[in-house]
Amino acid sequence: MTDVRPAVSVDGPAEADLFDTLFHSDQGGHEQVVLFQDRPTGLKAVIAIHSTALGPALGGTRFHAYAGAARPEEAALRDALNLARGMSYKNALAGLPHGGGKAVIIGDPERIKTEELLLAYGRCVAALGGRYVTACDVGTYVRDMDVVARACRWTTGRSPEHGGAGDSSVLTAFGVFQGMRACAAHRWGSPDLAGRTVGVAGVGKVGHLLVDHLVEAGARVVITDVRPDAVERVLAVHPRVAAVAGTEELITTEGLDVYAPCALGGALDDRSVALLTAGVVCGAANNQLGHPGVEKDLADRGILYAPDYVVNSGGVIQVAEELNGFDFATAKAKAACIYDTTREIFERADTEGVPPAVAADRIAEHRMAHAGGR
Repeated sequence: MTDVRPAVSVDGPAEADLFDTLFHSDQGGHEQVVLFQDRPTGLKAVIAIHSTALGPALGGTRFHAYAGAARPEEAALRDALNLARGMSYKNALAGLPHGGGKAVIIGDPERIKTEELLLAYGRCVAALGGRYVTACDVGTYVRDMDVVARACRWTTGRSPEHGGAGDSSVLTAFGVFQGMRACAAHRWGSPDLAGRTVGVAGVGKVGHLLVDHLVEAGARVVITDVRPDAVERVLAVHPRVAAVAGTEELITTEGLDVYAPCALGGALDDRSVALLTAGVVCGAANNQLGHPGVEKDLADRGILYAPDYVVNSGGVIQVAEELNGFDFATAKAKAACIYDTTREIFERADTEGVPPAVAADRIAEHRMAHAGGR
């Protein structure tokens, strides 16, 4: 068995220029960054731990090549740092006993992913002794976590056959639907979505399940996706759902009440916010705000924005519950609380005169800062 050792392991807090450089102080003061490699399998991995104030860091494993970056390793490091910080906030708002962390395996999963590499990665996570708990993310799947778990007990997102909960998209979609109900209650005085027109951009793993909830609730649904087969799959099940050619056509649809970005991040930028006809934005995509300040642009236009990391937390709620012996009813009940959390954020935003994204950050930061001295 190959001995997997950290190539670099640096712990905070930052006290020197090296720490500012490595941890990228603009990312918010991470506790630990570890770089691993395993030459026989080609593994190069970054594990970033942002906070363990609320408990062991929990976050997925991204497997990505960063081929378009001038310096792929640096891009991977920055991605891990940013995503780890986001997981701290997501887990805090979800009420989980976990901090935030994220792992990135550098490389094209279609070319280099092997059982041996995943086992080597599992040994990397195990070497952290439980400070970081891993799960699926872009480029990794339930079957991959089953392999990683053979080398590391701090692994979630496994298949039911291997003691896990399986695909987390079910509760992710359910949580987004609960967040959308909270938006409706705040904007229109009732959580009922019947008769509301909802535009869903991206009907993949999560998006198509969200459509199921919306149709059942009596909403009028308009969809788009870059993949025609994804659209066709939804229309085959829900023939009354309408489809448009692209996102710009969707967000300019007359009478649109809710826009639900459920594909790539950065969906909300200067141009899209200026074009939006919907009064509410609530979707499953991560990192929806294209740049700082977009949240204020939305508020200035009177558009109610549900912070993405709040409403899409059903998946992490599911994998966290897996650590305690998974029970779907228990996990679903916790995901249903996304409705109450979203309402709390809107009320605080109104009271403090700030956008909901700022109010959400403040609540998460307060919970991490008053975590009982963990």
